[in-house]
Amino acid sequence: MNEDTRLIIVSGLSGSGKTVALHTLEDSGCYCIDNLPVTMLSAFGDHVTSLGPGAIGHYAVGVDARNRMDDLDAFPEILAELERVTGIRPEILFLTADDDTLIKRFSETRRRHPLSTGEVPLADAIARERALLVPIQSRADLVIDTTATTLHQLRELVRERLARNARQLSLLFQSFGFKHGVPSDADFVFDARVLPNPHWEPDLRVLTGQDSAVRDYLSAHPDVETMYTDIRGFLARWIPSFKRDNRSYLTVAIGCTGGQHRSVYLCDRLAASFDDGTQDVSVRHRELS
Repeated sequence: MNEDTRLIIVSGLSGSGKTVALHTLEDSGCYCIDNLPVTMLSAFGDHVTSLGPGAIGHYAVGVDARNRMDDLDAFPEILAELERVTGIRPEILFLTADDDTLIKRFSETRRRHPLSTGEVPLADAIARERALLVPIQSRADLVIDTTATTLHQLRELVRERLARNARQLSLLFQSFGFKHGVPSDADFVFDARVLPNPHWEPDLRVLTGQDSAVRDYLSAHPDVETMYTDIRGFLARWIPSFKRDNRSYLTVAIGCTGGQHRSVYLCDRLAASFDDGTQDVSVRHRELS
């Protein structure tokens, strides 16, 4: 087996962006297969590990709720068999979104949900799909909530987080505004709303945490420096433990009221501090996108 062989399993709710993710991985050089029966994972893994030098090395397969219920329930055992037989530990990407967003997407595209019928309304089909995919979501290395994400943003997220050195941790710092909702796919969430707010300074209100005037304003406040130091110290203490646990992805979300100033400033500073070559670091400012 090529030691660089990499297998990514892409799963998630219908309408959450699985096809976009697979196409993005394909454009990045992965050999992709959509809707692979989970019972064929071991056979597929055995095939790719038997290929000689010059093989592609990076593969992605789509797995969704069109599989048999019993096969989905057996997903943890199938993964264990895949790793035992081939030595491959696959990375699992799971895409999700809230019900209202999924219903709106299906209504706009006029597509039929794969589990809906004349007797099963769309909302019930989505609920059934969520339940069926619990065995996969519970084993996911990376969960991306696409509720507030455009197709372009999803492509960028997949490229940034998955087109990486497989041996390094992918660390994402994401700013957000609490008034727009807390990201459901974050591993750690920190609240910066207690810090001085540039929004109340007329000259700073229209700027963001990436502008020098806002950075100067925030860096002049001791409380801001204390929170930065505390968060950095916490992460520096625990990130090595995640690495030892073979975690591939870690998302740190920092929120303020609107996601324009304080959270942006802190995310940028923290990302720069941890971008030392020992992990792949990226930044996403959700409300600035």
